[in-house]
Amino acid sequence: MSDYRSVSVQDRRVAPAEPGHRMSRRAAASPPPPPPGDEPPRGGRRAAPGKGGGVNKMRVLAWISIGVTTVMVAGALTGYTVYRDAFGNIHKKPVKILTPRPPSTGALNVLLVGSDTRAGEGNAKYGQKLARSADAGGKRTDTIILLHLSPSRDKAQLISFPRDSMVQIPTCQNETTKQPMPAYRGQINAAYSSGGISCTMSTLETLTNIRIDHFVEVDFSGFKNIVNALGGIQICLKSGVDDKFSKLKLPPGKSLLNGEQALGYVRLRHYGDGSDIQRIKRQQIFLSKVVAKATSGELLSNPAKLTSFIKAAAQSVTMDPALADDTAKLLDIAKSAEKLTANGVKFTTIPWIPDPDDPNRVVWKQPDAGELFNAIRTDVELPAATPSATASSAPKVALKPEQVQVQVLNGTPTGGKAREVADQLSKQGFKVVGLGNYQAPGGKAIAKTEVRYAKKAAEGADYAGVLSGMLVPKPGPTAGKIRPTSTDAYTSPVALPSGGTKAEGAPVIQLIVGEDFKGVKVEKLPDSVTNNTITASAQKNVCT
Repeated sequence: MSDYRSVSVQDRRVAPAEPGHRMSRRAAASPPPPPPGDEPPRGGRRAAPGKGGGVNKMRVLAWISIGVTTVMVAGALTGYTVYRDAFGNIHKKPVKILTPRPPSTGALNVLLVGSDTRAGEGNAKYGQKLARSADAGGKRTDTIILLHLSPSRDKAQLISFPRDSMVQIPTCQNETTKQPMPAYRGQINAAYSSGGISCTMSTLETLTNIRIDHFVEVDFSGFKNIVNALGGIQICLKSGVDDKFSKLKLPPGKSLLNGEQALGYVRLRHYGDGSDIQRIKRQQIFLSKVVAKATSGELLSNPAKLTSFIKAAAQSVTMDPALADDTAKLLDIAKSAEKLTANGVKFTTIPWIPDPDDPNRVVWKQPDAGELFNAIRTDVELPAATPSATASSAPKVALKPEQVQVQVLNGTPTGGKAREVADQLSKQGFKVVGLGNYQAPGGKAIAKTEVRYAKKAAEGADYAGVLSGMLVPKPGPTAGKIRPTSTDAYTSPVALPSGGTKAEGAPVIQLIVGEDFKGVKVEKLPDSVTNNTITASAQKNVCT
């Protein structure tokens, strides 16, 4: 049984190419014929000929990440009743998920979505004629981001999912008719257009096996209000821009953008090489600056500005009642932001490849995407693009995974489990020397995972500790090895370094996989992940 729930779900998009026309995207996003009594989603919106199709879409990282600052502001919130009162202005929307849900962890995972409705003052000018009304043609998620806050709340990871990803959408309840809809394969933003936020949450939980605790939703008006409440965001352009499609005119160099200008900037298509990849990078840099400003002393030390910001953010977002009505939780999360600096916030785009059937769509690149999901499930900090993570769990001697030899034994009734775990360990640098099975007396499965070392191994506990520290849950090392029921050879899918292995001469540590096993922590992520990850604090002087 694989950890990668989305193995069969790949991704589609052509890097430098312009995306397809809005009509073709919306057509692909439409679900199959609804069951009797169900109403089909409203029709799509077409881009005008010659205008680049995706001009009015704000893909991947857009305004919604700013909404998350509602729960990322400072510990200074405690004791200010005005902030408590502001939380009462948050809009609420119930959640109903029909599919089985992953278990909760100590981390907090919040789904952030940006709705493309043009409702609100000044928004009718964006998009083609059919789009210029609230929910015209069916509202859709222009942005889908998973915010992962570590259990200690000192690190934040924002994972962006392209809206034109082709995925398996599970059984959901139609938001309008309340009738169940069958599962089908379609564009990921179709889940929102027919099943609402509940279906989007269900879809991502099914694909990633990550529990989504709450959601936050923002539209065009909310985005502008939050930027204005922050006093604007400064950006830097390598060259000037005068784009009638995004309604933006700016000189080269630095500019302080208000909410209206910021909306045009994150939606800007006709600039640079015109590629969607370049626009994604601009959006990530913009949001990095938003996070930096929202967590800066300039805001947190100014009660008047902070009050204005909290009120604007609260009025600009929609949340699930479990979060919106829990003032204590909101304040607790806000207090935790004392430890959250811009350096602790990373933005990552899910690894993707072009859809072999349609260059205007993408499928998620596997196993890379699965390894990223595993990193989130095991709450390992995403590394920056340059430095590589190293093991830090060795108790006494300075050991690395490359120095630890492991025999993996399957103590569960799940066939192939030992090989699956061995592959995960190999990718993190461990030297797996063999596989096998183990059954307790009476043929019983092993309930809890065990890590064992030979009693006579002088440093066996140290080597075992390195392995133990990389497992979820973390078992305590035990002296005394067991006799496997059966053994098998193992060949690593990862190329070993030339000149031998650092593990030569080290004791062999036994890992007996029990039924409580959740996974191997991911400290080494694929290049497709690390090269598409940026740190908020490093974007201060970046020009695009």
